[in-house]
Amino acid sequence: MKRRLFWKILLGFWLTTIVLAQVIWLLFDLLRPLPQNDNQVDIGRVAITAASAAIRSGGAPAMLAQMASWPGYLRSQVSVQAVPQGTPQTVKPGVTLATDPAGTLYRIQYRPREFRRPRGGNPFDIPWQVLVGSVIGGLAFSFILAWYLTNPIRRMRLGFGRLAQGDFKTRLGPAMGRRRDEIADLAHDFDRMAERLEELVRARDRLLADVSHELRSPLARLQLAIGLARQDPSRLENSLQRIDREAAKLDELVGELLTLSKLESGVEHSEQYFDIAEIVKVVVEDAKFEATPAGIDVAVEMDPPQDKAEWLCAGSGRLIARAIENIVRNAIRFSHGGQQVKIRLMANTNTRFDLTVMDQGPGVADDMLGRLFQPFVKGVGEGQGFGLGLAIAQRAIVAHGGTISARNRSTHGLMVSVTLPAAPPQD
Repeated sequence: MKRRLFWKILLGFWLTTIVLAQVIWLLFDLLRPLPQNDNQVDIGRVAITAASAAIRSGGAPAMLAQMASWPGYLRSQVSVQAVPQGTPQTVKPGVTLATDPAGTLYRIQYRPREFRRPRGGNPFDIPWQVLVGSVIGGLAFSFILAWYLTNPIRRMRLGFGRLAQGDFKTRLGPAMGRRRDEIADLAHDFDRMAERLEELVRARDRLLADVSHELRSPLARLQLAIGLARQDPSRLENSLQRIDREAAKLDELVGELLTLSKLESGVEHSEQYFDIAEIVKVVVEDAKFEATPAGIDVAVEMDPPQDKAEWLCAGSGRLIARAIENIVRNAIRFSHGGQQVKIRLMANTNTRFDLTVMDQGPGVADDMLGRLFQPFVKGVGEGQGFGLGLAIAQRAIVAHGGTISARNRSTHGLMVSVTLPAAPPQD
């Protein structure tokens, strides 16, 4: 695998480190002043004076004894020479003449050491220690940095490759270890994406299996009715009625699936306003028309009354009406004569509306409560419908920023609770 980013980072930081080190050294070398010679001049004057006094008092032996106590660098900078008689002498700065008791003339001179900047034998006169240190240090630092940045990216690339091949169990978070930076956050985002994709693919497969199962029964009955009509023309009318009913069921199933698909993709969501209390009122009237012949009572309660509060919500009133209707019809379907379905709508501090639908039916097994809002999940003993009503209701409520949940009542029956946010105040 090509590691272009690794080499870019490695070479880029390496060269940058070397150049910066050399530029800093060059600036330091050019801008720093040469050592001052004031102290050396003073020391030279003292040394010359001491040597002259020793020669005048005791000659060369006294001078040598005097210089023996000086530091080595000072002795190397002071020169004493005997001057032959008759040699003309000129006194220059830093030169002193002294005569010993025997009349011998000595020339005493102080030569201060010249200070020079160190030379490295390269165009910038950089010491080789600095040059080698910059190269090795910059290379080590650049290698560690390049590896630290590109190694997790390489792992992520491999993870994306496995994910593209259909391995939805690929996870990158454990490979990041204790790393806590943007790359680790990206790896955890990848894990969440992989989990979501795994859930979607699993849901798709389950949905396809459920759809094929639901379609198989009406299609089989259609084929049976067609076969009976061909075998016995006298039963043609009954066969046509059966075909009509099965076609209507297929049309209803396709319509439910289309609604579910639109809700999941967000196509049906709109920025309109609707009166939740009026929708509940209309749904209850329709539910009573269906439930009264079966001896089922449908009661509604609003707190506060409908004309005492604002019941505005933002979104599609048609979708919310469909969701509430599905919940209420599901409660009626599991109720029997003499039982009651109670609907309660409450305004909660002008910020949200709470809707509760309670029935007195058999309820739902505890292990099914978590799956009640999934497509094609039916309650025990439910022979009608496709198991899409509550799934559509759940997606419609969530699309409007609300929540929906279900739990068994303490006595018997099921209670479905819906919360919808109230529309913001209009200026």
